[in-house]
Amino acid sequence: QVQLAESGGGTVEPGGSLRLACVASRSIFSFASMGWYRQAPGNQRELVASLRANGWIDYDDSVNGRFTVSRDGAKNTVYLQMNSLKPDDTGVYYCKAEETRFPGTVDYWGQGTQVTVSS
Repeated sequence: QVQLAESGGGTVEPGGSLRLACVASRSIFSFASMGWYRQAPGNQRELVASLRANGWIDYDDSVNGRFTVSRDGAKNTVYLQMNSLKPDDTGVYYCKAEETRFPGTVDYWGQGTQVTVSS
């Protein structure tokens, strides 16, 4: 069973920065992709950024230019650097790992970390 552990959340003022980390219990390169999602109160969980095993990265338009996803294979860790934070960025941030398992895929989720942007 794969385990994902997020950390780095907290409360920050608008314009501030946070760096989230997601540590996997096995090599992150064993997954087809890893992604960061967020869920605001009353909203559905939405994709923020994804990082595929081949290095391809996608960002939601709302965070493009402000957030950066990266990885450290030696530490089995994926990061989300969040700059110029806005109140709309508030929510619980989840890490997801997608594993290819014929004939489909299997998703693993972390427990989430709270990010609050408020003055």
